[in-house]
Amino acid sequence: MARRGEIKRIEVTRGAGHVGRIELETSRGVFMISVAAELANMHPQTLRVYEARGLIEPKRSPKGTRLYSQEDVEQLRRIQELTADLGLNLAGVERVLEQEAELERMHARIEELELEALHAQVRLAEELEEVRRSFRAELTVPYRGGTEIVRVADARSPFRSPPSQRRRDVA
Repeated sequence: MARRGEIKRIEVTRGAGHVGRIELETSRGVFMISVAAELANMHPQTLRVYEARGLIEPKRSPKGTRLYSQEDVEQLRRIQELTADLGLNLAGVERVLEQEAELERMHARIEELELEALHAQVRLAEELEEVRRSFRAELTVPYRGGTEIVRVADARSPFRSPPSQRRRDVA
């Protein structure tokens, strides 16, 4: 099935002859009811019934003529599949189409959340690297004859007495 607003090539045939090939935006209403009914292998009155039930919403021209898009025709074919092949009534078709639309919204939301999580993961990795760099800058190995790691703040004043001795000197 085409995604909303996608550009799609359509081959138009009439009877036994090939009429032509066109490219159009799949959501754009271009087919009058008779053409849409023929493309979907339905009677035009059936399309009117489906519209009255809210199963399909064709665009309207400025004069009020119904204009069906390629997406509408695909939706009509889907409705026909559900009724003819699976034996659903129109209430069942409504429910299936609602569930499919909900599923599509959920997939879109999952993709959105996965993208947000990926961005958060990248930000977290950048912040983690920044913290690591700050610790590397803060820690140094001064020459004291040993290989112990000493904080920079403690290494800057080697002549200052350790904090435990300072407390004894004050008391």
